[in-house]
Amino acid sequence: MPRVLIGAATIRNVQGPFRDVLKEAGFEIVLPPMARQMTEDELIENLQSIDAVLAGSEPYTPRVFDARPELQVVARNGVGYDAVDVTAATARGIPVTVAPANMDAVAEHTFALILALAKQVVPQHLAMKQGEWPRKATQPLRGQTLGLAGLGRIGKAVALRGKAFGMRVIAFEPYPDEAFVRQQAISLVPLDRVFAESDYVSLHMPLTPDSRRCIGNKFFGLMKPTAFIVNTARGPIVCEDELYEALKNRKIAGAGLDVFEEEPPAASLPLLQLENVVLTAHTAGVDERSGVEMSHLAAKTIVALSRGEWPEGMVVNPEVKKTFKWKKK
Repeated sequence: MPRVLIGAATIRNVQGPFRDVLKEAGFEIVLPPMARQMTEDELIENLQSIDAVLAGSEPYTPRVFDARPELQVVARNGVGYDAVDVTAATARGIPVTVAPANMDAVAEHTFALILALAKQVVPQHLAMKQGEWPRKATQPLRGQTLGLAGLGRIGKAVALRGKAFGMRVIAFEPYPDEAFVRQQAISLVPLDRVFAESDYVSLHMPLTPDSRRCIGNKFFGLMKPTAFIVNTARGPIVCEDELYEALKNRKIAGAGLDVFEEEPPAASLPLLQLENVVLTAHTAGVDERSGVEMSHLAAKTIVALSRGEWPEGMVVNPEVKKTFKWKKK
C-alpha cells in the first residue's frame, strides 16, 4: 500500500475530502507526531517509507531528497513552493506540484489590508476603545491607481477586485495573459512605474533568488508619500529594515503585511511597533473554503500521478514528465 505523509501542519487534524480521495485510491495516510511545521531533521525522520507528501512549508532540501530516495512526489498544499529545492527534485526525477485554488482567498485578504489602511480601521478601532471619537476623512479607492507587481493567478484576482472598486489598474508582469490584460484594460508597465504611479502597490511575485529582498529603498524612494504597499506574497521579497525606515520616516503612508522574512516574526521586530502598519499572520491564502479546495486538489494530483496520469498545469518542473514513472511497491 502506498503511503502519503501529511506534511502541512494546518491540515493534519482536518477531516477534509482530501482524506477520502487518498483513502479511496488505496493510500495509507501518515501523520507526523508534532502539530507544528517540521524541521529538516524531523522531515527526514518522518519520510521513512513514504511515497508521496502533501506538503506545507517544511524544507525539502537536497539533504532531504538524498536521505529519502523512495519519495516520488512533493504535492504542495498551496501555490508557493519556495520551501522546495525544485532543482534538486528535478535532478532526482521527482515532480513538484502546486494546488492553485487559493487565489480568491489571497485577493480578498489583499483588499482587507488595503481597506484597513485606506479607511484607518485599526487606529479608529483602538481610539474608540479608549473613549475617543476620531472622526476624520479617510482615503478613497475609487479613482486611485492600484499597481500590481505580478499578474499571475493571484494578481489577476486582485486586479478584478480593483476594477470593481473603480480603480485604475497597472501591472508589471514578464509573462502576461494578453487576453486578460486587453479585456480588463490593464496597463502593463515596468516595475519602477508600478511604484512611482500607484496609490496602492500590491506584491504578487514569486520568491526566487532574483526576487529575494528586491523590494527596498530603490522602489520605496519612487513611491508617493501618500501611497501604501501590501505584501501577501512572500516576506523575503521585501527588505524589512528598509521598509521600516520608509514607514518610520513617512516616506510612504503605510503597509499591510501578511508575510515576513522570518515567520513567525520576533517580538522585537521594529515593524511591529509602527502605527502605520496593519499585520496578519500569513493567513491570506487559507480561509475555510480555500483550505479545503487546496488540500483536495493536492490529493488529486498525488492520485493522478500514482495512476500514470499527468496533472497538466500543476507541475512546476514539467521536464521530469519524460522520465517519471510511479514505482509500485
